[in-house]
Amino acid sequence: MRVSSLFLPVLLLVDSLQPSQGFFNKDIVATACSIGAICAAASCIKIISTGDMCLVERLGKYNRQLGPGINLVFSPFERISFQGTLREQVLDVPPQECFTFDNAPLTADAIVFLRIVNMNDACYEVFNVMNAVLNLCLTHVREEVGRLTLEESFSSRGELNKALLLSLNGVCKKWGIEITRVEIQHLQPSPEIMKALESQIAADRKKRAAILQSEGEKAKLINEADGRAAARIADAEARQKSMVLASHGEAERQRLEAEGIRVAIETIANAIAEEGHSRSEAIQDSLRFLMHKQYLETQGKFASSDGTRVLMFPSQENLPVNVHSLIQ
Repeated sequence: MRVSSLFLPVLLLVDSLQPSQGFFNKDIVATACSIGAICAAASCIKIISTGDMCLVERLGKYNRQLGPGINLVFSPFERISFQGTLREQVLDVPPQECFTFDNAPLTADAIVFLRIVNMNDACYEVFNVMNAVLNLCLTHVREEVGRLTLEESFSSRGELNKALLLSLNGVCKKWGIEITRVEIQHLQPSPEIMKALESQIAADRKKRAAILQSEGEKAKLINEADGRAAARIADAEARQKSMVLASHGEAERQRLEAEGIRVAIETIANAIAEEGHSRSEAIQDSLRFLMHKQYLETQGKFASSDGTRVLMFPSQENLPVNVHSLIQ
């Protein structure tokens, strides 16, 4: 605030006096001086909000910092050279044209989150620190995008943000600025690139669809072949089990039949032995009996068959010799 503005009320009171009086009224002058002193004192009071900070220069040289609350600045010998906030701020980086590593044009914009950690450096190390950070962000966005190909710029956005964060902090630290976060908002290719990307995406989708369809057909054929093989194996195993069971049944049948024949031979032999024959003769006679019995049963089966046209009745000529000897 200028000196003339501090004593403006006093000058107004002096001008209000009538020149015809020829002298100044002492009470009026005292009142005017009091009001001027109060205005000067009020102009020296500076209220700083919480989270803000000011730098004060005395006669053009840095003197002190002003924190939150009521502070005194002795004008005109002192002035506030810089006022800023220590809270985190958001800097919007406007869209700009960039070129990828493979010379594809892109329009990129970003948002930078930052805060002032050293007010002195932010004031005296660079002129207009926010404008410096903005131009630095524009430069580094172009530089980092130029290190990536078009496909990498879309798929590696997280890595791009990390690279921007590291590169910006490397420069901004000496300005008393800490970059807390960098986010690339949009990466917009040119219309020609967009058409090419859409064609590529459509081709990739068709390719994936064809691959999935072929894999489905392959899986279907494999499943069908596995099913047929499993069915054949199961059928073969079932046949094998059936044959084993049939052989076991046949063996058991033959065993039981042999056991029955043995019992029958012993029974008939015992009956013949009671007639006074020897044991060996009784066994031979029982065997002959059973053989002739089987022969007669076979003839009976032939006789009962529908396809039989000629029957061979037993006689002494067609009976076995042993039977003929028995009849004699």
